[in-house]
Amino acid sequence: MPVATIIVIAAIIIGLWLFFFIFPIDLWVTAIFSGVRVNLLDLVFMRFRKVPPKLIVRSLILATKAGIKGVTSSQLETHYLANGNLQNVIKALIVADKANLEMNFKQATAIDLAGRDVLQAVQVSVTPYIIVVPSITAVSVDGIQLIAEARVTVRTNIQTLVGGAGEATIQARVGQGVISRIGMAESYLEVLEKPEEISSRVLANGLDAGTAFEILSIDIADINIGENIGAKLQIDQARADLSVANAKAEKRRAMAIAQEQEMMARIQEAKAKVIDAEAEIPAALSDAFRQGQLFKKRN
Repeated sequence: MPVATIIVIAAIIIGLWLFFFIFPIDLWVTAIFSGVRVNLLDLVFMRFRKVPPKLIVRSLILATKAGIKGVTSSQLETHYLANGNLQNVIKALIVADKANLEMNFKQATAIDLAGRDVLQAVQVSVTPYIIVVPSITAVSVDGIQLIAEARVTVRTNIQTLVGGAGEATIQARVGQGVISRIGMAESYLEVLEKPEEISSRVLANGLDAGTAFEILSIDIADINIGENIGAKLQIDQARADLSVANAKAEKRRAMAIAQEQEMMARIQEAKAKVIDAEAEIPAALSDAFRQGQLFKKRN
């Protein structure tokens, strides 16, 4: 085969490949037979905008077949260019539609761009989810420490998902509520006998306000008895009082020793003065003898 013919064939093949690459006719035909109206030129321009036409067409087909209305290729392109997850958004819309949840494309994209898994959020809204609260340590009025484990059943609130607080807030609020209620109990036996009262009172406080969840129930899974904090505090107080008493006694003993030492010093000083006085007697006698006053008679 001549070289020129080979070059021509190669050029034709490359040209056809470029043509079908630039003009995704197969996607356009697939879209038409799937009931999706999309302009062929729009598919061509998507490549120049660095948007995968196949992803856009498949998303449109999926939404159309599922009966999701109001979704356009322009909206899908915008969400893709904003680094959104198109597949999750479309699947979430389908799940929400089947579950009769009120959610439109705008809400779904907002939730997705907020950094939340929109598909998981819709699934949790349909099927309740359990949040495990870490062990809660509280003390009743009688000083007995109780260690409780709580389980919170929630479902996603689609309307407050964007901007709503997450699981950590639910855990913190439930933990604080349980601590408060146990702290109000006169005896730890009340808590052990009726843990459901703790759950009902905590649930009545509206702890899900401002969060992305709706609390369905709060269950105390387990309660264990810890230390006797009241007795421990009394023991510590007694030890502190004893230390204070010992310190005061030591202070009094030190003062007594100091007074005794001061008295001994005064006695020693007095003895020294007596010794000095006794030492002056012989000198006085000798001086009196020399002056002749020792045996001088008084008139």
